Amino acid sequence: MGECEYNKRHIVWEEFMPLPLVECVPNFSEARRPEVVEVIQKALTDVPGIQILDRHSDIDHNRTVITFVGSPDAVEEAAFQAIAKAAELIDLNKHSGEHPRIGATDVVPFVPISGVTIEECVEIARRLGSRVGETLQIPVYLYEKAATRTECQNLEYIRRGQYEGLKVDISTNPERKPDFGPARLGPAGATVIGARPFLIAFNVYLTSQDVAVAKQIAKAIRYSSGGLRYVKALGLLVDGRAQVSMNLTDFHKTPVAQVVEMIRSEAQRYGVAVHHSELVGMIPQAALVEAAVWYLQLDQFEPHQILERRLEELSKEGQTRPAWPDFLQALADGTPTPGGGSASAYAAASAAALVCMVARLTIGKKTCAGVEDRMKQVLQKAESLRASLTGAVEQDADAFDAVMAAFKMPKGTSLEKTTRAEAIEGATLNAAEVPLQVADQAVEVLELAVEVVAHGNLNAISDGATAAALAQAALRGASYNVRINAASLRGESTARDLVEKINALEASAAHLDQKIISNLKDRGGLSLG
Repeated sequence: MGECEYNKRHIVWEEFMPLPLVECVPNFSEARRPEVVEVIQKALTDVPGIQILDRHSDIDHNRTVITFVGSPDAVEEAAFQAIAKAAELIDLNKHSGEHPRIGATDVVPFVPISGVTIEECVEIARRLGSRVGETLQIPVYLYEKAATRTECQNLEYIRRGQYEGLKVDISTNPERKPDFGPARLGPAGATVIGARPFLIAFNVYLTSQDVAVAKQIAKAIRYSSGGLRYVKALGLLVDGRAQVSMNLTDFHKTPVAQVVEMIRSEAQRYGVAVHHSELVGMIPQAALVEAAVWYLQLDQFEPHQILERRLEELSKEGQTRPAWPDFLQALADGTPTPGGGSASAYAAASAAALVCMVARLTIGKKTCAGVEDRMKQVLQKAESLRASLTGAVEQDADAFDAVMAAFKMPKGTSLEKTTRAEAIEGATLNAAEVPLQVADQAVEVLELAVEVVAHGNLNAISDGATAAALAQAALRGASYNVRINAASLRGESTARDLVEKINALEASAAHLDQKIISNLKDRGGLSLG
């Protein structure tokens, strides 16, 4: 996983990477209209806390695969927004391509990366499926680990007949009834949603234009027709070459090198060879290391022999505690951004993280069994707030930069003066609205802190109280930023509305603070001498 560019105020993604972390790899039936793909991707990135890892478009397949990660809530919401946008922009009646498909958003798998189980990804898939079916009126089929029917675990089974065949069968064949949504197809088709372990999407091109050869090789290597256990494969014609298109579902048990060598061997039977291969999306480092070890016959290889890995180990061994995030160094630099607004968002995100910690320390404890379900809800909400507040750290800095840019606009002619004044007013309003949102979410975090102090693991009660203190500090800092920017606005009613909102939030926070103190006293966590 890479880093965002860092200069002055850019934040290293890994330092703020929300946990738990879920990967989603939606496949959209569009690649020939890049402007459409851009709009769909924007629907993803407009959701706070989402990070795009990769985008792969294939003209012949007429298909785009986008890989993104984020907290469970953020990923679920982003997937819904992208499905909705694709349904607006893609008409399957006008779509053609080499790759099988049944929907504008053809398949949406959720993959657990860290701090998340496959069972939790199944819950995400089913919630999203229900929402898509009910809200968007798109038929949804559940697959892989989320499947409700054994046969639907296999994506190929659901896709048989493609869009055109399903359009006829869905309303007449009971076996093709969707899990959610109507039993009829519109221009957006149907969507397959599920949960699965990490897989490698991998294509091998041959030195031939004969697609029949690729199809024979695919048949030989795929598990469903007697080939390698963790390989799914199709033979296609792409960019004028025969292509073996694959999903490798467990690279540890069926290594990439073994797959390539079997394709090479099969190709020789037809007098062709491997021309080149390509990845679609991401691949774990371990898969490449295993391939190198296999080809080089490094029988005595140990992972620490990789220079970079050994240096990383040494670095970790020398640390008594995790290094402070680079954001704090940027805050200390002599640059205008990041500033107090970003620091307030950071404090609120830290508060949300502490709430998550207390909730996790409560879930699974026998003495806390009575509140486990509620703590799970608290955890889910806190993770969503943490992701959003993390994004606000950068958003606040962007808002201030926009104000400074507006002040630098020309002010010579009357038209320029008017344009400049309008730009300053708009940028200043945004610079007030961002910390107002931070303040609102800080109060939400404070509400959750009240709960974990009252009902969470008693051994972590001080952490819950610290979360409350950080949330209060975040609110106070955000409040200053709202009030100062509101005072600079020309629109008095707008300024007054902002101040009234922040006053209401501060009143709510004062009430919640009293609850925190009361809960601490009730649980013996606060001694007033």
